[in-house]
This record gives sequence, structure tokens and C-alpha cells, in this order.
Amino acid sequence: MHPIDPRVLVVIPALNEEDSVGEVVRTVIEAFPDARCLVVDDGSTDATRARAFEAGATVLSLPYNLGVGGAMRAGFRFAQEHGHDIVVQVDADGQHDPFAIQSLIERLNGADLVIGARFAGVGDYGARGPRRWAMRMLASVMSRVAATRLTDVTSGFKASGPRAVSLFADNFPAEYLGDTIEALVIGARAGLTIEQVPVAMRNRQSGEPSHRPLKAAVYLVRACAAFLLAMMRPRKRIEDHG
Repeated sequence: MHPIDPRVLVVIPALNEEDSVGEVVRTVIEAFPDARCLVVDDGSTDATRARAFEAGATVLSLPYNLGVGGAMRAGFRFAQEHGHDIVVQVDADGQHDPFAIQSLIERLNGADLVIGARFAGVGDYGARGPRRWAMRMLASVMSRVAATRLTDVTSGFKASGPRAVSLFADNFPAEYLGDTIEALVIGARAGLTIEQVPVAMRNRQSGEPSHRPLKAAVYLVRACAAFLLAMMRPRKRIEDHG
């Protein structure tokens, strides 16, 4: 167990995750009892809010579904308003191991944004076909934008330091894949230092992975569109939002 100070906010965006969110919250609290755990209930129609609250999380309920990007922007704003200058994003489906958060936070000593990378030599997580090709292509291009080697730019397991929290509280994108690809582009172009640490992913506790051919093809098109859109937008400056 590695307790950390209350500057850290663990944000869990959740949409209809009643089957898994409680266990995720309990594990986060077990791993980091001194951190605040915030579940952003993204317009759920099931018992997600109740399960998260019962497990010990602070719950912020959105009036309707905004998507992961919108939920994370709400989380960054919550962090800024309540004095948290480190934000860790953890998925509600149970794939992310809260005990790996420590390694992400430690890397923030030399970086502004740290990605928990699935394809960096730890664990056996894999993606196949067009989806994997898209991930490799995007990682290659994004590595040039960020001026560092990245192998997994669609991971939802990330830690943001003070400069990133300041930037994302006002500029975190809400569009499809905005919480991954577009956020990295915005961060890199604003001057954030981006690094990654290898992590192992666990089997999801609920829901279904999207590896079917049609979904993979749609993912490829949308991922490329998200990257191009992010590159076309005006460059953000951190000092304007500190």
C-alpha cells in the first residue's frame, strides 16, 4: 500500500457501470486511502451512483450523458475547485489496476502527463486487425507530435500533473476519442511533457470489448478524424488558464 497526499484526485467516469464501479472504488480506496476518489456519473440510468456512493466515493452526477471527455472535464474542474493538483483517470469497468497508479504518479516528477501504456512490454493485452493497425499508426504519428516515443495513445489510464490539470479544466475535449487522442494533441501542442509507463490491464468486469470488424473499421476512421481535428484547432497556452 502506498498512501499519497490529498492533492491527488482519482476520477472515474462511469456510464451504467453498476456491476463494476463499486469494486473499482473499493480497490482505489484500498490502494490510496489518502486520495479522494470521485466518480463522475455520466447520466447513468442504472444504480451506478448508488453503488459508487456505497463504496465510499464522492459522486458528481451529470444531468445527461456527455461522454468520457465531458465527464473528465467535469472531473478536472472539480479538482481545480477543490485544491487537487494531480488527477488520475481510471476506467469504471475494472480493467485498470489501481495499485499501478503509484508508478504513474512517480513519473510525474519529470512529466506533466503520464500514460499507462498497454503495449509497452507488461501484461498480455492485445488488439487485432484494423484496430491494432490504427493504434500503431496513431502512436507513431503522436510520438512525433509529443517528441517522445509513445506506444499506446488510446489508453484511458493516465495521470495529470498541475500544469495539465490547469490546461484540461478549460480545454479537455468532449468529442469521441477526445479524452485520449485529442487530449494528447492539445497537451503536446501546449508544451506539456508527456511520458508513459508500462502497465498490465485486467479483464473488464462488465461490458463488452469492441473488437468486431465493423466496429474496428469505424474506430479507425474516427480515430484518424479525431487526430486531424485536434491538429487543426488553435494551439492552447497553459499560462492563459492557470
